[in-house]
Amino acid sequence: MTISLRELQVTLQSRKVLQDINLELGSGEIVGLLGPNGSGKSTLLRCLAGLIPRHAHHIQFDGTPLNKISVRDRAKQLAFVPQHAGVDGDLSVEQIVRLGRTPHRRGLFGWSESDNQAVENAIHQMKLSALRHRLWRQLSGGERQRCQIARALAQQPRVLILDEPTNHLDIEHQLELMTLITRLPITVVVALHDLNLAANYCHRLVLLKSGKVIASGPPDTVLTPNMIENAWHVQANVMKQDETFNIRYAMRQPIA
Repeated sequence: MTISLRELQVTLQSRKVLQDINLELGSGEIVGLLGPNGSGKSTLLRCLAGLIPRHAHHIQFDGTPLNKISVRDRAKQLAFVPQHAGVDGDLSVEQIVRLGRTPHRRGLFGWSESDNQAVENAIHQMKLSALRHRLWRQLSGGERQRCQIARALAQQPRVLILDEPTNHLDIEHQLELMTLITRLPITVVVALHDLNLAANYCHRLVLLKSGKVIASGPPDTVLTPNMIENAWHVQANVMKQDETFNIRYAMRQPIA
């Protein structure tokens, strides 16, 4: 699914959070959204997910404005995992993942084999089989994150939006998640802090600063030493060998 953003501007509490956002995201593309804290990443993702309705007409999915897509159809096509997702009630991992099938069910129609298969695949992909009966309140931060991503995968969306999905994960699960994302036949927009993960797993990067897009393109054109210094005020050494990036940082001036 292609995504187009046209002249998107968002003001919250008298502050311009996003300004003049114009982007074209290709079908099946893995897009990494980067930027320092406060650059507008989470707000942009919330706009894409339709959570700020007054701006939905600036966004199109396959040429259709987001505000013209019903909430149910949007839920079938798009899954969003925020940084801090909560759960109402004392639900188990399996019950939470099963919620991902809600948009695909109607009225009193029972649970189908396709529903069951989607849930089982999602649990397997996120390595949650051993935790399937554990309650949400008994999970660690990383386990909760994997559970919410599994719920999104169970939706079988055409667009997956992830806000800092690796924050609570250990290194093993960070790499597993990013590898999984590269294998999904869908469009993925993922906000990341780790520039090495972004460079090595995303097809394309979008760099925000103060609510504006200051760079967009393949990793080697966005994550240059000059651009990194401009956005994060650190010096960077960007090395690439055999298609693998290794980015190291240092403060511009040592702390006294």
